[in-house]
Amino acid sequence: MCGRYVSTRSPADLAGLFQVTGGPPEQLIAPSWNVAPTDEAWAVLERAEHGSSEPVRQLRPLRWGLVPSWAKSPDGGARLINARVETVAEKPAFRSAFARRRCLLPADGFYEWQPVPAAGRAKARKQPYFISPEGGGVMALAGLYEFWRDRSAAEDDDTAPWWTTFTVITTDATDAAGRIHPRMPLAVAPADYDAWLDPAHRDPQDVRALLTAPADGHLDARAVSPLVNSVRNNGPELLSDAPGTPGGSGADPGAGIGADTDADAGADEGPDGGA
Repeated sequence: MCGRYVSTRSPADLAGLFQVTGGPPEQLIAPSWNVAPTDEAWAVLERAEHGSSEPVRQLRPLRWGLVPSWAKSPDGGARLINARVETVAEKPAFRSAFARRRCLLPADGFYEWQPVPAAGRAKARKQPYFISPEGGGVMALAGLYEFWRDRSAAEDDDTAPWWTTFTVITTDATDAAGRIHPRMPLAVAPADYDAWLDPAHRDPQDVRALLTAPADGHLDARAVSPLVNSVRNNGPELLSDAPGTPGGSGADPGAGIGADTDADAGADEGPDGGA
């Protein structure tokens, strides 16, 4: 699954990397080394701007945890942080967004946790790993977004807020991620950005064909500081090497893999929770 990730690039950098043509975002959000469910994060999407019928590529801050448009309340959004690629086109919570409201979620990398069994006086724990593209760069995670508004509010009630929320699509883990957790977020290849974001591209099979996991050797996994276990911590120090693993080497990510599986409605993997 994907319960935390890192997104530190500036809006200007992201606009250039993803060829954003819309105006600058009205709201700014700070760089985050610990994006967690219910946080706001940058998303790249294509949608018509006010007063126009032509979709343009935009950079917007969205809230993590998808709230379907038909939901009676937004309370369940924190549970819909992931959508499985195997069922995303059929699940009622996701199928409408999969057909016409797809987005890219810029990420420096993501975290997964590996169980470490008790040894001697040391208690069992979970070791966080930071998984990122080899050589750096930005991952474009495949996401879906939705709009939600309180249906009990009057149509002309301008004070009733709109929620714009997103979920991350996941798949079976490969490469370094597969040695730590059986699921991972899907990244969209740059050559497929246009087709993935195009709201007129609605054939489910064609859209699903754009979602492929990274080939072996494209990801790096490194044991990092347990500070990331708490959503209250945020800063570059979260990416420091874990104690006893100088230079990112040390603990073998192939040892002690847990048997947890991803779900369409998932909770944060961190020991402190992420809601």
